[in-house]
Amino acid sequence: MRWDGDRESSNVEDRRGDSGGGGGGGFGIGGRSIGIGTIVIALVGSYFLGVSPATILSLLSGGGAPQVQQSSQPRAAPADDRESKFVRTTLAYTEDAWTQIFTEQNAQYQPAKLVLFDGRTNTSCGVGQSATGPFYCPADASVYIDLDFFRTMQQRFNAGGEFAQAYVIAHEVGHHVQNLLGISDKVHAAQQNASEKQGNILSVKLELQADCFAGVWAKRTDQHAKILEQGDVEAALNAASAIGDDALQKQSRGVVVPDSFTHGTSAQRVRWFERGLESGEVASCNTFDAKNL
Repeated sequence: MRWDGDRESSNVEDRRGDSGGGGGGGFGIGGRSIGIGTIVIALVGSYFLGVSPATILSLLSGGGAPQVQQSSQPRAAPADDRESKFVRTTLAYTEDAWTQIFTEQNAQYQPAKLVLFDGRTNTSCGVGQSATGPFYCPADASVYIDLDFFRTMQQRFNAGGEFAQAYVIAHEVGHHVQNLLGISDKVHAAQQNASEKQGNILSVKLELQADCFAGVWAKRTDQHAKILEQGDVEAALNAASAIGDDALQKQSRGVVVPDSFTHGTSAQRVRWFERGLESGEVASCNTFDAKNL
């Protein structure tokens, strides 16, 4: 992926090395436990859920987003390592692409913030932990990422490469776009009155649309900045395939339970990313009216 020297976003907050973290509670798995045991495989797969698990649980039970006390400690100056520069540049690409798309519809895009953290961190959606993978919090319009996740992608799922990492970021920004468009609110409201099976289907459609939005971003960005190199698209498709619900369940449980899917199968995730990549148009990403996902 070609990106060196391109614009870097100023909307990245680097909390790595902070001691503030989050309070007690959580999900019973420590911040550095990715990759230990089959339960962690399932948690890694949840990184495309789009919002923090605490928020989903609260919304499904009819409550509001859990509140946490934000740390008042001053932040260190942003790091200048290659990983953080890559994240800032990728976020800038998403800002440019979605600003263009919104402008075409006579609307104004409001960029997401991206927070880098180690282990766990406070968010407006509760305590974010690295074990849940990257996620989007609608309450503060922010994407949260522990960069160790990218190493886990490579080591456990053989899904490496910078464009695969950019796909992860673009997917989470896709959830931000859904939030701006009011799609997420409609889905979460519908889930409160739906059965578990129906709620899971809505979740799958939301996730597949974010995959498609990531494809739209890739198309638009390559048209403008020529970022794609040989093998990049294959790397992203491999990442999408590796974290399909069916692949993750087979790896962690040995069996596949379709009614429990919340993100889509490997084939579905690949198909919707490819659809966005081929068209470059948001209109091609209407998973909610699609007869076949």
